[in-house]
Amino acid sequence: MKILSLLAIFLLLPLTLFGAKVTLQKEGRKATLLVDGKPFEVHGVGGGGSLETLKNSGGNAIRTWGIDENTGEILDDAHAKGIKVALGFWLGHERHGFSYTDWGSNITQAESLFAAVRKYKDHPALLLWGLGNEMEGFKESSNPAIYTQIEYLARTVKELDPNHPIMTVTAEIGKRQIEGLNRFCPSVDIHGINSYGGGPSIPERYREGGGTKPYLITEFGPAGTWERPPNKWGMPNEATSTEKAADYRKSYEAFKGDPLCLGSFAFMWGTKQEASATWFGMLLSTGEKLAAVDELSKLWTGQSPENLCPVIESLTLAGPNEELDPGSTITVNLKVSDPENDPLKVQWILTEDWKEVAEGGDHRAAPPTYPKAILPGTTNSTARIKLPSGGGTYRIYAFIRDGRGSAATGNISIKLKGTRKPVPAGELATPVVITGAAKNGPWSASGWMGDSTKLKLDEASTENPKIGKECTKVSFNGNSGWAGVVWQHPEGDWGDAPGGFDLTGAKKLSFWARGNAGGEKVTIGIGLINHEKVYHDTFSRKLELTLTDQWQNFEIDLTGKNLTRIKSALYFTTSADGKPLSFYLDDIIIE
Repeated sequence: MKILSLLAIFLLLPLTLFGAKVTLQKEGRKATLLVDGKPFEVHGVGGGGSLETLKNSGGNAIRTWGIDENTGEILDDAHAKGIKVALGFWLGHERHGFSYTDWGSNITQAESLFAAVRKYKDHPALLLWGLGNEMEGFKESSNPAIYTQIEYLARTVKELDPNHPIMTVTAEIGKRQIEGLNRFCPSVDIHGINSYGGGPSIPERYREGGGTKPYLITEFGPAGTWERPPNKWGMPNEATSTEKAADYRKSYEAFKGDPLCLGSFAFMWGTKQEASATWFGMLLSTGEKLAAVDELSKLWTGQSPENLCPVIESLTLAGPNEELDPGSTITVNLKVSDPENDPLKVQWILTEDWKEVAEGGDHRAAPPTYPKAILPGTTNSTARIKLPSGGGTYRIYAFIRDGRGSAATGNISIKLKGTRKPVPAGELATPVVITGAAKNGPWSASGWMGDSTKLKLDEASTENPKIGKECTKVSFNGNSGWAGVVWQHPEGDWGDAPGGFDLTGAKKLSFWARGNAGGEKVTIGIGLINHEKVYHDTFSRKLELTLTDQWQNFEIDLTGKNLTRIKSALYFTTSADGKPLSFYLDDIIIE
């Protein structure tokens, strides 16, 4: 009996410990991905949304961008649901300060990758390795050293794990990326391509560009903000979620017909702040699916979902959309229907609208919202909105939910006359939470200082928060030097542009802080922009702290201070003393 039991366990080992063998079959210009010898066409997404929703929609794969402490959990969850994972490893970008000619940086990056490969190569959910994402950059030409480093990494990963293909991902294909992979990277099996507005023409352009490797579309969706002409005040107008669904279908059908295409990953499975809160998201932050999911589900399964998303027919401003008077009241009209005639609920939100200061998918902070702007008398079809007293650009959102897991989104870009000026705090939700689980403040963590390439800021850490389920984690991964971050308004501004808030009457800035080990030295303050700048902070104060490994509460007294313009409501700096350090912040509030 013992021998039979041991034999049964042994027979299960290939499934549980060694995973699947994934290979590429290529005959002429026809390529096929094989999982344990069976054809596998990727019906995938990229992002951190519900895998249960993906499975129910007919998806079979997800793509990740990097390895972190959650990777094992993601792989286990995917395997439990029968979903494969294109496991990404983030390669440094030169625009972020990484050097592909620096010995130490490249060795450290390589060894980190090889350790991850050894750790996860036998996981049954693993489909392939994705080395990097758009690391070639966005200039007209990229550094050939990037491609030679990718070849070294790919060749070594193949030696460590001969059972899974290697992919590297580029931003489109119009800047010699095809030539770079063909010429320098013979060990890369699959060309991953991120393409939005140009998606439908990828098959033709890939052939014309000399592409011979099998490829995966690793990001696709509606045209990007960089592909849409700006409106008359310089901001991009966004299509509704109903209109975007057609963009996903058009691109998908184009890829589907190319024999070199192994499948695709739609972007983005979740939500992401980029140009707007909804430009690329296929799901709402509350979990509801949008029309793009319905469209892909039809393409993946050949069947229509039982519960379809609401359909936006129109979203318009009452009257011409010209520059509006600050402080005035406007009306927005929405016409929407539901395919199953479910009762709909509409949520209206007014936010500031910031010009992009980041590129290539970099993190963007969410602009502030104005909940008090939505006036009584607002209904599902009509919103009455009192505009802020400051000038500038804003965006009005309509979030429509059917109560059964389906939703729709649309927004209107508007411009208020004049430039931004300090807005009275009374127009914000109070108390103002700058960072923490209940963040609602207008300032964004966009001002990075010092050795910022060594700094990591996670405003949604779940590591022992003080309040709620999330806190802010700061990690400085250097043995020397210093770095810091400023929460700014407008985003990315150091006093050269109007903005900020008039916090007259505020009593205190309070926050919780703790160190990872104790002994971490941190400076935390308010008001970093001095009087040398035209648009400076009117008040400045800082605390020099030595943290313990337990949460402590700290306060900066604001009573009676000149708070008429606060552009940098929070900042921190820290320095390494011979070793890396980490510390945590939570519930940073202006009361």
